[in-house]
Amino acid sequence: MTRRPHVSVALLLFCLSWLWVASPVRAAPWGLDTLMAALADNPGGTAQFVERKYLAVLDVPIESSGTLVYKRPGRLERHTERPRAESMVLDGSALTLSRASGDLHMDLRDYPDAAALIESIRSTLAGDRSALEKNYLLSLSGTSNAWTLDLSPSDPQITALVHRIRINGHAGLIDSVEILQADGDRSVMLITPLSQDAS
Repeated sequence: MTRRPHVSVALLLFCLSWLWVASPVRAAPWGLDTLMAALADNPGGTAQFVERKYLAVLDVPIESSGTLVYKRPGRLERHTERPRAESMVLDGSALTLSRASGDLHMDLRDYPDAAALIESIRSTLAGDRSALEKNYLLSLSGTSNAWTLDLSPSDPQITALVHRIRINGHAGLIDSVEILQADGDRSVMLITPLSQDAS
């Protein structure tokens, strides 16, 4: 069970990756509602990612890279190519982790802390501000051309894992996601869209 926080944070990074292909922001006064509407229009697609994890026990960050795939309505794939090949596929509540050593299948319903975290993120992806605010305090700064959305967990289950999530973007696109964990470690994922699906 000691792996749960790591699994949860990995899932959080995975789900936040959905946001990379968000649609352009609609012509309306800029604010949380406008941003949420743009994110809700996310059609899915493929993107490249580079992630750096800064751990207290290491002097240099751990870097990984690969591709992300989102297929509506809820299939997520993260295929890491470097430093070693592995994949993570989330379809509904079913999670499959694949490495050279074999596959690991999990049901998120068996991990209520991770499930609570994921549901909060899914609310972001759905552009459901009211549902999101049940678990996070939201703070939006900047302009539509360069914005920062901070999510500060208010749910104790999430607070035990994550101190803050910071999402940077421009228009309706996500440029980076930074997660500051409760233990002080942090990760930064840079995202570059490759394609966008119309489905």
